[in-house]
Amino acid sequence: MRPENHDNIHSLVERCLQGDQAAMLQLTERFQSQVFRLCLRLLSHRQDAEDTAQETLVRMFRSLHCWDSKRKFEPWLLTIASNRCRTLLAQRARRPNWQLLDDYLPETSFPADSAALLAEEIQSALQTIPTNLRESFVLFHEQEMSYAEIAEILNRPMGTIKTWIHRARRQLIQRLQIRNVLEKSTYALQAV
Repeated sequence: MRPENHDNIHSLVERCLQGDQAAMLQLTERFQSQVFRLCLRLLSHRQDAEDTAQETLVRMFRSLHCWDSKRKFEPWLLTIASNRCRTLLAQRARRPNWQLLDDYLPETSFPADSAALLAEEIQSALQTIPTNLRESFVLFHEQEMSYAEIAEILNRPMGTIKTWIHRARRQLIQRLQIRNVLEKSTYALQAV
């Protein structure tokens, strides 16, 4: 995660509020990949992530006048993205759960690269843990946000965020051990 230049963001936002199309494009280009990556990791579906990222950016522009310029812009924007993802995940939970054809096919081929296999296994394991744990884990490890920023985004106390991240790590390791991706004795997490 790159450090946010507060003055530059404030200037861009002001220009956007005045209807400056070039500033809108700059603001979009600056954050669209980060918003998309967060949505993809939380939703695990490229089309849903693209749609949700786009919806997030539209909501960002609609709500720019509400942004408190004394606070960092990035956590505010990622809060919008996170909320959109949670809404979609809640909608998914209400739909029938269809078994994918892949679940019935034997695993005959794996990516040749072990790093790609591990990444695939981690992504799969991430989808099995509760949304709040997954969300805090992704924001911390992939978006490189601080505990305080995550607490602000998820509107939870910092102690809760630390606990969620620890639980997410523990559950990921357990699931990777069950799938024999990690040896059981190699990765033992101590209690918080």
